[in-house]
Amino acid sequence: MGRAFEVRKYAKEKTAAAKTKVYSKYGKEIYVAAKNGQPDPELNQELKRVIERAKKDQVPNDIINRAIEKAAGGSEENYTQVRYEGFGPGNSMIIVECLTDNVNRTYSEVRNCFTKTNSKLGVSGSVLHMFSHQAVFVVKDLTEDDILLIAVEDDLDILDLEFEGDEATIYTDVTNYAKVKASLQNFKEDIEFVIDEITWIPFTYLKLNAEDQEVFDKLAAMLEDLDDVQSISHNLE
Repeated sequence: MGRAFEVRKYAKEKTAAAKTKVYSKYGKEIYVAAKNGQPDPELNQELKRVIERAKKDQVPNDIINRAIEKAAGGSEENYTQVRYEGFGPGNSMIIVECLTDNVNRTYSEVRNCFTKTNSKLGVSGSVLHMFSHQAVFVVKDLTEDDILLIAVEDDLDILDLEFEGDEATIYTDVTNYAKVKASLQNFKEDIEFVIDEITWIPFTYLKLNAEDQEVFDKLAAMLEDLDDVQSISHNLE
């Protein structure tokens, strides 16, 4: 891909409001993962993945446990996964993924963010074809030979491999997420995952001028503030 993977997320101060949003986001994800499968993370790989991400973002155990218990207890809450695609300033491309209990409300709120920044919400497929859905791992202190050895011994399908300093970036298909992660952990028990996520990777990157970048930042911040938004992906450098 010609460049090291960048975390395309907008950092927020650890205010009480920001923490509440993070807890709510993971609470919904954990609830949905547990309700759609087994409430035991050892038997449910998706649940295990979400819990690991939540702990990395310092979500307390009681938040995690309450979400699992609610799903196991047969709660009638239902969330729908929805994805919106749109065009921001400078013809930038954006993918917004949400978990919602009211699709009409969420659509209206997301559309409002685009409208207020003179951006355009597109139809399904208008942006997605310019991205690849991949699992991305960034790990420390593994050489190219180490990773190639792991790939050969465990028959891993690695799409791309990049190095920057002491960090290696490994790209693989979403379906190989659990297998690749397990192989890395088996090779090095104390391996450090700087990044461990499933995300949308653009085929090409775009650089905006200062004015367009300011508008894009406003759009991204508005979207991040919506309770139903789980993640935002885009094609900006």
